[in-house]
Amino acid sequence: MTEETVQQYAYKKENASFPFCKGCGHHHYVNHLDDALVKLNLDPKKVCIVSDIGCIGILDSLFATPHTFHTTHGRSTAFATGIELADGILNDSKMKTIVVIGDGGATIGLLHLVNAAMMNVDVTVLLANNFLYGMTGGQHSQFSPLDFVTPTTPAGNIVPPMDICSIVKTCGASFVRQAAATDKNLGNIIAEAIAHPGFALVEILELCTEWATPFNKIDGKTINGKIQYSESDSTPGRSDFSSLYKEKVLGAQKKNIDDTITPKFTSPLQGTRRIVLSGTAGEKVQLASFLFMKSAISSGLHATQKNDNPVTQGSGFSVSELCISSEMILYTGIDEPDAVIISSPEGLKEARANGTLLKCSSKTVVIAEQTLPEFECPGKVFRLPLRATCTGSRAALSALASLNVKKGWVAQEALMEMIDSKFKEKSLLYHRDIETLIPLINI
Repeated sequence: MTEETVQQYAYKKENASFPFCKGCGHHHYVNHLDDALVKLNLDPKKVCIVSDIGCIGILDSLFATPHTFHTTHGRSTAFATGIELADGILNDSKMKTIVVIGDGGATIGLLHLVNAAMMNVDVTVLLANNFLYGMTGGQHSQFSPLDFVTPTTPAGNIVPPMDICSIVKTCGASFVRQAAATDKNLGNIIAEAIAHPGFALVEILELCTEWATPFNKIDGKTINGKIQYSESDSTPGRSDFSSLYKEKVLGAQKKNIDDTITPKFTSPLQGTRRIVLSGTAGEKVQLASFLFMKSAISSGLHATQKNDNPVTQGSGFSVSELCISSEMILYTGIDEPDAVIISSPEGLKEARANGTLLKCSSKTVVIAEQTLPEFECPGKVFRLPLRATCTGSRAALSALASLNVKKGWVAQEALMEMIDSKFKEKSLLYHRDIETLIPLINI
């Protein structure tokens, strides 16, 4: 290599498959981080990416050459500070340490951010702020804007959001920037932050397509410059928390329709039945389970539901376990399923991985998408054209409703009432699906 030749390093894996939900701002975040590293052309051996818990924390596998260090929830900045101090004081190798953290990790580890800013350690914090806790169910966070709707603030958030940029500025941070994930200049901003000789924080405003966009008037344009945080100083005329709570939350509850389920149907079921639905996230697998559980309660039965999915909410597998019983349910586990519905390749992969297929007995009814590869299972397997007949989004619920016609576990009128109420005019598609599938289940 001549003196004029400069080696160009690569950082992100070539053709890496991103694990994030469709439309999630984390896609832009990762690409802009890679752009920044490429622009700086740092030796990967002198770059350490320290990740936190949360959706953004699973980006480690996307980078091939830098050091990566996955930490506990909220503690990534503390670990990064230790790495930087050990390297800077004991080795003086000028390693660049980059923290990838979400708003959940930032609030849980707020004092670590404060101390890192006060110490002015050479750590770059890239804070992915999508205004809520996307990994654990969409709960509001201390970063949620006022009136922001989430599962835990259905009437809108009543607490002003934390302004992390102002907080770290008052703690002595010398490089603080805020930008949208869709900002074309974000790669350059991140590069400036990494090159900065001291503590740097870039707050990256993002969209959570699973929990934020369905309930709020928010998009890339809204984020890019229109979401404003309140001033750090007190705001004149601001109501106290108790008054806001009574006005917004309790007032909204009085206006809401009572969602209590009153049994009005009957079921001949005696004993307990345990059912597993296994499919693809985003294809209404857990919704199918939820509607069936509600119809069981409406049929006078006891019912429980347990869900499982990857860290991301809208990608990968989706599994739901149902227990319905004429008696009180004291054990919600499934040692031997009475029925298993597998609606997609992701569902089959997870049913194998979590041991569901091995738990089946000769009495277990297994309904599987007919295009799936052969699999070993002691149960009675029916391979049906679920996706061709129902599409992926209706496959789990249509198969479960069709099986229920054969088994009579819950009142079919109760289940169809739940389907009609949820899907309105689109419920006719489920009626058609069920009529098509029933003759194919030869029990």
